[in-house]
Amino acid sequence: MQHKIKSIRPFIGAKDFEISRSFYRDLGFEETVLEANFSVFKSEETAFYLQDYYAKEWIENTMIFLEVDDVDRYYNELLELNLPEKYPTVKLTPIRNLDWGRECFLHDPSGILWHFGSFKK
Repeated sequence: MQHKIKSIRPFIGAKDFEISRSFYRDLGFEETVLEANFSVFKSEETAFYLQDYYAKEWIENTMIFLEVDDVDRYYNELLELNLPEKYPTVKLTPIRNLDWGRECFLHDPSGILWHFGSFKK
């Protein structure tokens, strides 16, 4: 089987759709509203869908790994955004050095866990 994949776009939910929309715009993603309860958020060629749907078990078990070019810069930029102050349920966890690479973590307003990391070369 030959893969000629152009992109992968996960679907994620939101406990409060409007708060999550604001959060992802603050995080630097460009939003395109597709329907009143459904948007796509993009950064260059990377994208994901946000839907106005919340299932606690699903959301609290959703993790997304976003590979970045410089974890230190990315973490410092996240700190500058002061997201935990603006969104009370958001949690930013400092960089961890692991056998395979480095990453920091960010819980979105609904509880989705984002990993921002880079792999060892």
